Amino acid sequence: MEQNKYLEYLAELYPTIEKASTEIINLQSIINLPKGTEHFLSDIHGEYEAFSHVLKNGSGAVRKKIDDVFGHTLGTAEKRSVATLIYYPREKLEQLRQSGEDMQNWYRVTLYRLIELCRVVSSKYTRSKVRKALPQDYAYVIEELITEKPELSDKEAYYEAIIQTILDIGRAEPFIIAMAELIQRLVVDHLHIIGDIFDRGPQPHRIMDCLMDYHSLDIQWGNHDVLWMGAAAGQQACIATVIRLCLRYGNLDILEDGYGINMLPLVTFALETYGDDDAARFAIKTPEEKADISLALQQRMHKAISVIQFKIEGKLAMENPEFGMDGRRLLERIDYDTMQVKIGQKQYALLDTIFPTIDPSDPYALTEKEQNVMERLTRAFKNCEKLQKHVKFLLKQGSLYKVYNGNLLYHGCMPMNGDGTLMEVPVYGTYYQGKELYDVLEQYVRKAFFSMEDQEKERGKHILWFLWSAPGSPLYGRSQMATFERYLIEDKETHREVKNAYYTLLERKETAELILKEFGLEGDSPRIINGHVPIHQKEGESPVKCEGKVLIIDGGFSRPYHRETGIAGYTLIYNSYGMSLAAHEPFETTEIAIQEETDIVSHQIAVSYNQKRKTVGDTDNGKQLLKKIAELKELIGAYRSGTIKERGN
Repeated sequence: MEQNKYLEYLAELYPTIEKASTEIINLQSIINLPKGTEHFLSDIHGEYEAFSHVLKNGSGAVRKKIDDVFGHTLGTAEKRSVATLIYYPREKLEQLRQSGEDMQNWYRVTLYRLIELCRVVSSKYTRSKVRKALPQDYAYVIEELITEKPELSDKEAYYEAIIQTILDIGRAEPFIIAMAELIQRLVVDHLHIIGDIFDRGPQPHRIMDCLMDYHSLDIQWGNHDVLWMGAAAGQQACIATVIRLCLRYGNLDILEDGYGINMLPLVTFALETYGDDDAARFAIKTPEEKADISLALQQRMHKAISVIQFKIEGKLAMENPEFGMDGRRLLERIDYDTMQVKIGQKQYALLDTIFPTIDPSDPYALTEKEQNVMERLTRAFKNCEKLQKHVKFLLKQGSLYKVYNGNLLYHGCMPMNGDGTLMEVPVYGTYYQGKELYDVLEQYVRKAFFSMEDQEKERGKHILWFLWSAPGSPLYGRSQMATFERYLIEDKETHREVKNAYYTLLERKETAELILKEFGLEGDSPRIINGHVPIHQKEGESPVKCEGKVLIIDGGFSRPYHRETGIAGYTLIYNSYGMSLAAHEPFETTEIAIQEETDIVSHQIAVSYNQKRKTVGDTDNGKQLLKKIAELKELIGAYRSGTIKERGN
């Protein structure tokens, strides 16, 4: 009965045998096309320029297409010039105009080259999909130029007439821009962001704007992303931490200029409360010339918000003992006479002893002025239209994990015990592990924004803080976040943040197989793809773990990591031929990339090679198309048996 109801519904869409048959033929043609290219990026950390360039060049995919199409017919310099034009068409055209180039001749040569590239990159898609990707103003003309016309006896004359018309009416430049952007659009079919868009770097808001305009993507939240999501939800520990990190890395302009969040309440409070304090332990990691306000004031603001964070976190840890974050309750362990703090069985002298807002008898209580600051900042975050729009997009396109084309994607780790078993993590009175843990935590993230019940909404907000830095968090995966210790205790032993057993167990293939099985993936081909922990290439560390079953693609987009890792980020390309990692050298600036026609230097590492080229039929989407073909065949059978009557004329 249910099947008949479904076939009746399908008959509304395909009312005749002819229409159902035509759709089967269309779907079958799609299934036999080459699999689209997937592009994986992780741990971007606000580095917009490097991110933008890697996105534009598809981790080398654009340059490979140029090599494939033009082979030895173009020299290296000419290929570099074509690549730069595709990445930065407007800027490159402006540069050429100022150089005295013979623009009419250049337009003609360039148009022919871009048309040839467009033909090749569009060949793996259906004409319908390409049509949807075409820029509206030039859709018809581009379709004419990139579509083979075997019926024409003089193809060259036909195409030349179109190009000459483009030149005659003065539309060469906008047409070239449209073609360049189309090539970028078609080279990569789908983008995966494996977490940590925010923090450290100066322009996460621009990255988010860029992602919101991207044609096809998914996002796996990182711990830095959920921190900002928590701030947008009004969770005060997250708000204080976001502000502290912006101050620590000299990126206050992200809040003030990028999101329009006014820091005046904190400025006023810091001047009043810490005006005579140099706050030396709260130094800013930025050159002085970058600062919009004095470094001395920024250090005082940094200290003010850090103390507020310590207070809010201590209270949260006390109220949520199952989070396992008692290590954040350090203000109650300070002897305020000797200014020493007890951690474990040892006493440590504090490197800063000026805490005018802490009441030793109630160390986690915010003063009236601190409460006022946090109330005003909370309103600012919750009422920030741009931040709320970005977080809404993260909720719509994002998740804690994703299973896609046989691969498991997540940012951090799978919490595990030292013996290789899955760790049980308590979440509001119930223990979860593996996939169930991921699922329940994601449910609470969404409750923080959408629940109609106040208690569940508040629990969801607390889970956002838990995900940021708790030992049981699959996004963090360490024993503690030693923020207080790093600021205020000299002994580096207290700074240690011990990684979850997952990271040592990753060298064993059975670890990956256990995790993949949790998510319904078995066999030789599925892989775990995650980020979060930078790979130290210069120390010989490989991003390929568990005999190729795990790929860690955090190579350090963030500039502070370049010295540690020896590279500037790993990315991953998965196309119809196989899977390859790209290790990127540091990106200088967009201006240098355009002026000197330099690309990011990338070293390709083959992960797998398909002996038989993968098609759409081998993908998740292909499996859905095959299912639809089977259903349409059932519909045709029902028409022919008389079970269902054809509609229409």
